[in-house]
Amino acid sequence: MYLLPFSNKEAETLMGKSQMLEDAIFKGGYPAIYDKNIAPNKWLPNYISTYVERDVRQIKNISDLATFEKVIKLCAGRTGQLLNMSSLAIEAGVDSKTIASWLSILQSSFIVYLLQPHHQNFNKRLVKMPKLYFYDTGLVCSLLGITQIDQIPLHPQKGSLFENFAINELVKERFNNNEPHNLYFWRDNTGNEIDIVIDKGTSLYPIEIKSGKTVTSDYFKNFDFWNKITGTRGGTVIYGGDQKQSRSNGITVLPWNEINTL
Repeated sequence: MYLLPFSNKEAETLMGKSQMLEDAIFKGGYPAIYDKNIAPNKWLPNYISTYVERDVRQIKNISDLATFEKVIKLCAGRTGQLLNMSSLAIEAGVDSKTIASWLSILQSSFIVYLLQPHHQNFNKRLVKMPKLYFYDTGLVCSLLGITQIDQIPLHPQKGSLFENFAINELVKERFNNNEPHNLYFWRDNTGNEIDIVIDKGTSLYPIEIKSGKTVTSDYFKNFDFWNKITGTRGGTVIYGGDQKQSRSNGITVLPWNEINTL
């Protein structure tokens, strides 16, 4: 039986102390890293090898395990991006049907998940491809070759790692509380986007995710467009800083370590 890795809140409870953002991203949430106090850059590569060589064989008889592992690494490089299976297939050297089959395996074993686009149109043509995320940012770091915590702030995928971390916290909160997965993203074909839309049934709640630790005006640009087309007000920015703020436009700025309060 597969279980989700720890949320940051669960990891901190186990450790009995808070951790810094980069630590949380680098370590991820696999229990063995905390239970046995094993360095992530030692445990995670072995986990990937064991997963590919043992678990994948049990799920499906894949003869080319080396290419399968290559696909996992290519997926890590696409974290937070729209999933283009044709492009992924070309780079991996396999066909699109194979990619679809392998992605199904990665989803069923809780390695990756797809965030679907919300269908609400607002008279715009919408992007229909889902976005690709991993259930564990420590695993993404390992697959990207990040071996030290201090590499994260300067890494070109810092923003994607933080986005993945923040969405994971929202996903795990719902999973652990047996609540419906009501998370989507919204993007039209001209590039207007909201990172997360929570579908509450009778309303849609927008969330933007920003890795920076200092709030800037750029954090709120997408809300201006969203509020205009929906006729609503407010939303939340999740950011890499540590101060909660309430803005006059009804938007809450929420620190990364308070995501579970949403």
